[in-house]
Amino acid sequence: MTKARDTANLTGSGVTLPLLDIDAGTDIGAALVDADLMIVDDGAGGTNRKATMSRLATYMGTKIGGGMEFIASSGAISNAANVSFTGFDSSKYDSYEFRLIDFLPATNGSYPVARTSSDTSSHSYDSGANDYQLQLSGTTTGDFGRLNSNNQIGNETNEGFVAIVRVINPHTSTFTKVSVNDGVYVDINGGYSSISSQAGFSRKENAQVNAIQFYYNSGNIASGEVIMFGIVNS
Repeated sequence: MTKARDTANLTGSGVTLPLLDIDAGTDIGAALVDADLMIVDDGAGGTNRKATMSRLATYMGTKIGGGMEFIASSGAISNAANVSFTGFDSSKYDSYEFRLIDFLPATNGSYPVARTSSDTSSHSYDSGANDYQLQLSGTTTGDFGRLNSNNQIGNETNEGFVAIVRVINPHTSTFTKVSVNDGVYVDINGGYSSISSQAGFSRKENAQVNAIQFYYNSGNIASGEVIMFGIVNS
């Protein structure tokens, strides 16, 4: 049965809402993606315009406070010198969490480390001897930001490093701190060791952090994945 249409709503400038029959349309047959389009009335009684679904996601983010939001993934790492994340956004996120999954060094006996950037243009990462403060077994060092304690990471089968790395309030924090929690690594002797709440470092420069880079202090990253999440502003 054909739906009756109110032809009085057909005007020279377009079709009014009562005449629009979406029931007869074909289902998209797939999950909605950012590039899909929808129709909005710009300003209630304004002009009808198109908008992408990505705009809806952004809008919803301003209405739903708190929670963790996926930002980016390194994808499967294969013999890479480092992996970097620049998706820091102080308008949306308070802090960030990174999941290091089976983060395996190419060089046996290396340390997983991170370095941060406060350069908004080229994201040059600070890695000098005086850029970081690290506390290990009562001693301090500043040559890099180590993500575990004194044990070196092995690169044999089933060895490697998993951890949650948190960067807390980097946009306003004085001397941004990076903490490492809830992780396990396998050292070069094949022994499993817990690293929960045992590692972390702070920047010596009082500047806003807008990017972070993960790597090993010696050699490349053989394999693994790093996933970035943002803690949404409440």
